[in-house]
Amino acid sequence: MSYAVGDALPPFVIESVSTEAMKQWAVFLADPNPIHLDVEVVKAKGLGDRVINQGPINVAYMMNMLFAAFPGCRIEVMDSRFLDNVYGADKAIANGTITAIDGNRIDCELTLTVEGRGVVNSGTATITV
Repeated sequence: MSYAVGDALPPFVIESVSTEAMKQWAVFLADPNPIHLDVEVVKAKGLGDRVINQGPINVAYMMNMLFAAFPGCRIEVMDSRFLDNVYGADKAIANGTITAIDGNRIDCELTLTVEGRGVVNSGTATITV
């Protein structure tokens, strides 16, 4: 398979962010923060009217996009910046663009976008294919 700088990677689409997955991730991450589990807490804090997805899940969406675009790849380095929350039932789309290629190492810019709200997470990654 050939790649070129500037190539857009196929998007990884989450049609509806799962509140049930948030409950499972809360256990897995040992993160009982009620903003991920209880909409009344979210409302009381003035953060919206739906539970908020855990940050590591949002990063995982971007990682899944990389693994789908480059089967068998290894992520060497990845960074991410949280710009806004992702809420239960949001449609989230992870995208990427190739920014550099050096042999079997590929650098990418990454974004996670929520339909109707724009980019909620951005970052970069270097992968080995």
